[in-house]
Amino acid sequence: MENRKKQIVDLALKLIQQKGFVAFSYDDISKQLGVTKASIHYHFEKKEDLGVAVTERILLKLQESLTLIKNSPAPAEEKLKQFIEQQAQRFECIEICPISSLQTDYESLPTAVQEKLKEVSRLELRVMKELVAEAQAANVINSSDDVNQVAATLLSSVKGALLYRRVLGDNVLAEVVNQLNRFLRKP
Repeated sequence: MENRKKQIVDLALKLIQQKGFVAFSYDDISKQLGVTKASIHYHFEKKEDLGVAVTERILLKLQESLTLIKNSPAPAEEKLKQFIEQQAQRFECIEICPISSLQTDYESLPTAVQEKLKEVSRLELRVMKELVAEAQAANVINSSDDVNQVAATLLSSVKGALLYRRVLGDNVLAEVVNQLNRFLRKP
């Protein structure tokens, strides 16, 4: 039973990355998994419940990522690069970041999913802020730059590059990641 629930959440996550939350239905899931819609409703009565489960999965993965990076013995510059690379390489060419996809659909999301998405978005930005602050303390990034602005700029650059990559191909993402790596070299 838990395996089916996991399959549903996995597929919903993939569909969000490909189509967005609003654009997929239980019918899409039932056809791809070869199950009835009633089977999906058994695990997730409403699409809102499925959306909450997906955002909780994203939150958990982000927390795991944060823990791994924080506990890494790598220097601050490498930790920041690791997080950027991780965000950039996590998705296949036609997929976008599920957080970005949900953010795009934000106004159309059920309230419970919006609240979970706020939590995920705050954590994602907090991770980047912590990494930027650590890089500033290690003199990797100019310490006079505002941590919030640098974190938002780095995160937005990677997420924007993922969208451009979807339309224009891999070179855009690679070029942005290379530029960010040049930016992150010690001054």
